[in-house]
Amino acid sequence: MIARSLTAAALLVALVAAPSLADAQAPVPSEQPAPPQRPGAVAPSDRDDNPAASTGPSRAPAATLDKLFERLAAATSPEEAKGIANLIQRRWARSGSSTADLLMTRAQTAMKEKRLELAIELLDRVISLEPDWAEGWNQRANALFLAGDPIRSMLDIGETLKREPRHYGAMMGLGTILRQQGDDKRAMVAYRRALEIYPQLEPVKNAVDSLKTQVDGRDA
Repeated sequence: MIARSLTAAALLVALVAAPSLADAQAPVPSEQPAPPQRPGAVAPSDRDDNPAASTGPSRAPAATLDKLFERLAAATSPEEAKGIANLIQRRWARSGSSTADLLMTRAQTAMKEKRLELAIELLDRVISLEPDWAEGWNQRANALFLAGDPIRSMLDIGETLKREPRHYGAMMGLGTILRQQGDDKRAMVAYRRALEIYPQLEPVKNAVDSLKTQVDGRDA
């Protein structure tokens, strides 16, 4: 319990200290669900077809991502936001390494087949090959969550956010874990941080609405 609380507290400190949307840089890459996943996990299956853009995990054009995040924050409908988020997630899904991409695909298949030990082993190798690729950490967080290890999952979420502080999927996953653990107040912090970046993210909006009365009332 103490380790869990310290992990959650450290992650939330990192969230609060993370750059705002206006100031954030775009260090790294992710995509949205395919296999059964922790809410907020991202699948690397929907990649851009432009090979020139796939030059490394932290080499996705930052200016392009910055503009996409500006558009995401300004989107006026869930449909518009989802289209923009898909473009962001395609960039996040690129490692820049064909070997890492192949291992990630195999890990995704293993998760679909509920072979979680194999998926985690493959993702260990992905992270060893491309330690700066945020989505490697995010996907291992997903696999660990599915394997029933929320503490290690939260640690990997922390590594994801170090590399991509705008990773709304990782923030959503953190909120989900904290909510399952009964830590609604900290879950709300994570959810609200995700909404700063992706205001039209419906599952998070619904989670915030369902927690608002008890959490805000408790704080009042």
